Amino acid sequence: MFKKILGTVVLSVSLILSASAVEIPTDAKLDYNQGIDFYKLGMYERAIECFRSAIRTFPDYTDAYYNLGTVLEYLRNYSEAQTVFKQVYARNPNDYEIIYKLANISAKLEDYTSASKYIRMLPPSCEYYKQGQELAESIKKHTELPPQVQNTPSVIATQTGVYENVPSPTGIASDINGNLYVATFSDNSIIKITPENRRILFYKGDKISGPISLASDGVGNIYVSNYSANNVVKITPQGVATVLVDKLDKPYGLHVNGDMLFITCQGSNSIFRQKIVK
Repeated sequence: MFKKILGTVVLSVSLILSASAVEIPTDAKLDYNQGIDFYKLGMYERAIECFRSAIRTFPDYTDAYYNLGTVLEYLRNYSEAQTVFKQVYARNPNDYEIIYKLANISAKLEDYTSASKYIRMLPPSCEYYKQGQELAESIKKHTELPPQVQNTPSVIATQTGVYENVPSPTGIASDINGNLYVATFSDNSIIKITPENRRILFYKGDKISGPISLASDGVGNIYVSNYSANNVVKITPQGVATVLVDKLDKPYGLHVNGDMLFITCQGSNSIFRQKIVK
């Protein structure tokens, strides 16, 4: 990926997904290039619509998400920019530029807990570490969390605190017994944290691939949306995993209501409904 400076905003101008060999559809490329042209003319709303159109045509168009978020950030529409940058992070959790952007935008939105969380994801070896530490220092008065602590055990305070060293956490859910479950996107695993703060590897196996969201039902079953495998998996309290729904198109959000599971599917711009047996 290479970037070109346009005014005060840095836009990505590559036409191939940096982490994938999948060719981008021509219509999506045309919308993408038009978006860059509109930005050069100062027609920001038209640029935004072009980038959105490119994403609708090709939902995994990472560069289109990046540019859309960058223009929204430039226009100080921080809430929408944050939502868009999270899409980039979901597709590439090791993009430290995006992690820093999410930290900075969270701080602008006065969400200092999230800002601190993203700052701690920046390793000392990355080029955004120093900027992250400067941001941490600037928001220090708003939070009791340290700017960054390396190689420390997982802890949680009574009122405020943080669980450390969770690799690329995405979805989170809790069960009726107070256990916390966290999906780790890059590690393809589900971590369980007990009320006593014990961390347990709840599930890691071939049933999990790119977990994004988690949900739980009234008897302790955990549901996982596998973004990379295009399915939703059910894991029992005993750790037995089975595919509940298959052949979805980029499943993302999950919600349990009674005996129904609702699944948002980014690839098909739809919401899937599945009856569950607890």
